[in-house]
Amino acid sequence: MAKISKPGERPRKAVESTDAKGPVKKAKGEKIDIDEDDPLAEIKSAGKEEISTEAIPVSELKKAKYEKQIPGEFDFDAFDSKGFGEGYSKDKRAEMEKMYSGTVTSVNSGEVVKGVVVGINDRDVILNIGFKSDGLVPLAEFKEMTNLKIGDAVDLFIEEREDAMGQLVLSRRKAKLVKGWEYVQTALDKDEVIEGFVKRRTKGGLIVDVFGIEAFLPGSQIDVKPIRDFDIYVNKSIEVKVVKINYTNDNVVVSHKVLIEKDLEQQKAVILTNLEKGQVLEGVIKNMTNFGVFIDLGGVDGLLHITDISWGRINHPEEVLKLDQTVKVVVLDFDGDKKRISLGMKQLTPHPWDALPTEIQVGSKVKGKIVNVADYGAFLELQPGVEGLIHVSEMSWSQHLRNPQDFMKVGDEVEAVVLTLDRDERKMSLGIKQLTEDPWTRQDVLSKYAVGTKHKGIVRNLTNFGLFIELEEGIDGLVHVSDLSWTKKIKHPSEFVKVGETMEVQVLELDAANRRLALSHKHMEENPWDTFETIFTIGSVHKCTIISKNDKGAVLELPYGIEGFCAAKNLAKEDNSKTEVGESLDFKVLEFSKDDRRIVLSHKAVWSGEEEKPSATAGKKKPAPAKGNTIQSINQQSEKSTLGDLEALSALKEKMSGGSGEPKAE
Repeated sequence: MAKISKPGERPRKAVESTDAKGPVKKAKGEKIDIDEDDPLAEIKSAGKEEISTEAIPVSELKKAKYEKQIPGEFDFDAFDSKGFGEGYSKDKRAEMEKMYSGTVTSVNSGEVVKGVVVGINDRDVILNIGFKSDGLVPLAEFKEMTNLKIGDAVDLFIEEREDAMGQLVLSRRKAKLVKGWEYVQTALDKDEVIEGFVKRRTKGGLIVDVFGIEAFLPGSQIDVKPIRDFDIYVNKSIEVKVVKINYTNDNVVVSHKVLIEKDLEQQKAVILTNLEKGQVLEGVIKNMTNFGVFIDLGGVDGLLHITDISWGRINHPEEVLKLDQTVKVVVLDFDGDKKRISLGMKQLTPHPWDALPTEIQVGSKVKGKIVNVADYGAFLELQPGVEGLIHVSEMSWSQHLRNPQDFMKVGDEVEAVVLTLDRDERKMSLGIKQLTEDPWTRQDVLSKYAVGTKHKGIVRNLTNFGLFIELEEGIDGLVHVSDLSWTKKIKHPSEFVKVGETMEVQVLELDAANRRLALSHKHMEENPWDTFETIFTIGSVHKCTIISKNDKGAVLELPYGIEGFCAAKNLAKEDNSKTEVGESLDFKVLEFSKDDRRIVLSHKAVWSGEEEKPSATAGKKKPAPAKGNTIQSINQQSEKSTLGDLEALSALKEKMSGGSGEPKAE
C-alpha cells in the first residue's frame, strides 16, 4: 500500500488495528480540495490507501468529524480506535469506559449515599462517594466510631453538590437521622423489637436513643408494675417497640411494657383458671394506698384490703408492710370475668379472740393501748385483734357528757375494768371510772352537800332552762335560770355567765339516790325584795327611767336596779307630749308583789291627782310571766346586787323604821 505523509515529511508506516473497519473511503467521482498546510490533507485526499495519523492532533480529527469536513465513507469509529486514543481497541475502550463509569457517580442533593474514608486529619474526615471530588465531614460527627480508619464505609447525606468554593458538602449526622427515621418506620410497620439506649430521664419517663433518634418511653410503658425510680434504667440498653410516630413534631413513642404483656396475659389466664377460694399464694407488693395494697401474683394483681392485713387495727398499710416485699396471702374471693381477686393475710393466723386468756372475766382489770377515739368513746386494744369499747359515759362519774378526747388520745396506755364480755360475738365493753370510788356513794355526801350549804363550782354546760356546775369530779348540780339573780330578768344563762367560769352556789335540794342537786346562785345573797317592800310602798313616788316601750306600756328602771311596768294609758304627760325611751320621770307605785317580784307604776297619777285603785290581784301570787313577754333585761349599768347593796338597803330600812325594825307610816 502507498503511504501518505505530510508534505516535506518522509512517509511513515501507518498504525494498524485489528479492529479497524478499513481506511477512509472516497465517494466515487467526488473531488476533495487539499491544502498542503492542512493537517487533515492526508485524510481528505486518501482513497483506499492506508494513512498515518501519528502527526495529526486529536482535536483536529474530532473537529473534522463533527464539522463534516471529511466527505466519503470515512469510518471514524474505526479511526478512533486507531488514531484517537493511543492505540486502544474498541473492546479495550469499552472496558475503560466501564471502569470509568464505575468510579464517577451522578449524585443529587438530599440523597443518602455510601462513602469510603480515604483520609483522616485532626479536624475532618475525607470521604469518597464516587463523585468527581471528595467531600469533608467534621471529625466530631464520628465521635462514637472510636476505631474509625481508612477504608471504612459510612452513610453520608449530600447537602450540596458544590458550595460557593466548589466543594462537595456532606453530613454524617443528617444521614444517620434520615436512615434512623427509615429504620423506625420499618420497625413500626413490621412490629419489630428494636434495641435502644437510655440517655436520660425526663418528666414522666425516659429518653431512649433508637437509630440516632431520641424517642420517648413513658413511665407507664416501662413495665407492667409501677416504676418508682427511673434512674436505674439510665445509661443502659433496653428492648422496645415503636408504638407511635409523629413526623410533624419529630416525635417517636416507644414501649417496653408491650414486650411482656403478651406473656403476662397467658400467665393471667393460667392463674385465673387454677384459682380457687382458700388457695394460698405468694406475691410481691407493687402498690400501696390508704385502703390497702395491690399484690402481683405473677401476672395478675390482687387487692389486700387494710382490714385483712392484720387482726389488729392499723391506720395505713405502711405500718406493717413495705413496697416490693414478698408476702403470702390467701384468696378470699375472685371474679373471673372482671379479673378481680380479693386477698387476705390475717386469715393465715388464728383469731386472737380464740387465744384470749380465760382469766379475763367481767370485773377484771385489763391494760391496753388506745387505738381509736370516736365521738361516742374510745377503743382499747388489749392485744392485736382484741379490742374493747370505753363509752364516754364510762370515762367519768360526771353526769354531763364530754368529748372523749378530753380524757384520752390515741397511743395512751390505759387501765380499765371489764364491764361486759361476749367471747362468741367477740365484743367487750370497758370502763375507767370504775377504777375510782363513786362519789355519790361516799358516806360524807349527805353532810357535805346538805341543804343550805354553800360551795364553789365550775360551769360545765349551759341550757335554755339553766346551767350545770361541777362541784367535784362526779358531783354535778343544776342552777335554774330563775335562781341566778334576785333583780334581773334573765332569759338565758349565757347573759349571766360563761362556760368555764367559777360560780358560788347554795344547795336548795339534795337527792342522793337519783344523783341530783338543785343549786342557786341568788341565794348567796339576802333577798332584797324584803327591803324593797318597805321602800316601794303603794303610793310612793320614785324617779324612774324608761327602758323600752311597746303598745301595752313601758318597762321602767327603778332605783337599786330593779324593773317596773307602766301601762300605756298611765304614760301620759301633763303637757300631752309623748314620753321617749331614756327619759326620766316621776312615777307613783300602784302595785307591789314581793313573791312575783312585780311593781306597777303610773306617771299620770303623779300630776293628775287621781287615785288609782290597786287591782284585785295586787299582793297575791301570780303565775310567772310567759317567755317572750315585754319585760326586757336591764341595761349594762344594772349590775347584780352585791353585799354592799344589801347593807345599804338594810340601813335604809332601819332608818325608815326609826331603828325599831318597823316601817313608819306615811
